[in-house]
Amino acid sequence: MFGHYWQLGLVLLWVLESTVIFASSLLAFRWFGVAEPGILWLQSFVLAGCVMVAAIAMGLFSRRLRDRTVGVVLRIGVSVTGGALLGALLLYVSPDHRPTWTEIFGFVGIGLFSLTIVRIVAHGLIDEDILKRRVLVYGSGNNAARILDLRRRNDQRGFKVVGFVPSRNDERVVPEDKLVSQDAPLVATAAELEIDEIVVAMDDRRQQFPLKDLLDCRLAGIEVIELASFFERETGKVYLDILIPSWMIFGAGFRRDFVRRYSERAFDLAASFVLLVLVLPIIVLTILAIKIEEGVRAPVLYGQPRVGYAGRVFRVLKFRSMRVDAEKDGRARWASANDDRVTRVGRFIRKVRIDELPQLFNVLTGRMSFVGPRPERPEFVKQLNETIPYYDVRHAVKPGITGWAQLCYPYGASEEDALQKLQYDLYYVKNHSLVIDVLILLQTVEVILFNKGAR
Repeated sequence: MFGHYWQLGLVLLWVLESTVIFASSLLAFRWFGVAEPGILWLQSFVLAGCVMVAAIAMGLFSRRLRDRTVGVVLRIGVSVTGGALLGALLLYVSPDHRPTWTEIFGFVGIGLFSLTIVRIVAHGLIDEDILKRRVLVYGSGNNAARILDLRRRNDQRGFKVVGFVPSRNDERVVPEDKLVSQDAPLVATAAELEIDEIVVAMDDRRQQFPLKDLLDCRLAGIEVIELASFFERETGKVYLDILIPSWMIFGAGFRRDFVRRYSERAFDLAASFVLLVLVLPIIVLTILAIKIEEGVRAPVLYGQPRVGYAGRVFRVLKFRSMRVDAEKDGRARWASANDDRVTRVGRFIRKVRIDELPQLFNVLTGRMSFVGPRPERPEFVKQLNETIPYYDVRHAVKPGITGWAQLCYPYGASEEDALQKLQYDLYYVKNHSLVIDVLILLQTVEVILFNKGAR
C-alpha cells in the first residue's frame, strides 16, 4: 500500500490505539470541560491525531522497535505529552475551540494510562500466529536456509515458516526436521498444511523448475513469491547477493512519473520553508558557537563535493564540524568514532544533526530532496562502484537530508557499512512515494532524540 509493506499486526495495533486515544480525549473533555458536542468532537479529533503522529515519530509502530517495557512507556509518555501540546497549539488559533489547561493535563493523564495498558496487553497479541502468513519454502539449500537466519522476533512478525520442500538440485543445508515430505503433489501438501504463501528459494532455478506445481498452487489461490521479494517485504531492504537483474527490470516499483516528481518537489519546498522558519534561532546560535570557539574569521559553512541525481556532482552545505585542516593532505577519509578532527562544537552539532541544517538550501535549489539516499563523496563513489554491484542505482533519485537507510542502519564509515546501507537505499529507490517520505521524516525525530547513529 502506497509503495510500502505494512505488517498486519502493527496496522491493527495502530487502529486500536487510535481508537483508544480518541476515546480518552472524549472522556477527558467530558470530565474536565463543558464544551458543546460539536466542539468536543473536533478537539478530540485534533488531539488524538497529533498524539498518533507523535507516536509514529517516536517509533512506536516501527518494526525495528526493540525497547523493553520501560523504554516503550517512555516513548508513550513523550508521544502523549508532545502530541497534546501540539494539538493545543493548533486549537489555540481558534478562540472558539481552545481547550483549557485542565482539559489538556487531564487528557495527558488518561491517555498515558490507557495507551500503556493497551500496549502491554497487545504486546504479545501482535506476535500471535493467527496474524501471520503460513509460509512454505520451496528449496532446501543455502538460499532457503537464509530464511532461518531471520531469528529476531521483529523479523518474523509477519510470517511463520511451516516447512521446507526439498529441491532436487539443491544441496541439503536446511535441518532434516524442518523438511516436508514430497509424497503428494505440491498443491495438495500446501492445502493440507493450510499454506498462505510459497517462497521460491532454490539455489539453481535453471533446471527442473517446478513450473506446473507452482502454477497449480497459484490457481488454487496460494500466493507464490520470489525469495528476493520475500526478504524485501519482511526486512525492508534488497539483498544484493540474491538479486538478479530481471527482478529489477520486470518487478514492480522504480516509479518516476509526473505525479511523483511534482509531489516530491512540492513536499521538499514546503518542508524546507517550514523547517527553516522553525530552526532559524538554532542556526544563529550555531554560527555564534563556531565563531566563539574558533575565532571570528573561522568559516562557518563547509561545502563538500558529493554525487547526486544521475551521477552529477554538487557541493553539499554543512556547518563545519571539523578543524579547517581536517584533510590538509587532500585525501578523503571516512569519519570514525571519537574522530580527533572534530571540534567541541562540531561534536555536539553532529550528534543532534544540527550540522545538516544548511542542506535545506541544497533542497531549495533542487540539488537535493528532503528524503533520499545520503549523497557520498566522488572518491568513495568511484571506489564503491568498482566493488559493490548496483551501487550506482542509488543515484536514480535525488539524495536526501534523511533517508530509509539512516533509520534502519547506524552511521556508515566503511565499505561494508556502505554495502549494508545500499540494500536499504535500494528499497527506497524501488518503493519511494510521498507517504514513505512523510513516514521517514516523522521517524527521523526518533533518530535525533535518541541519538542514533551519530558520529
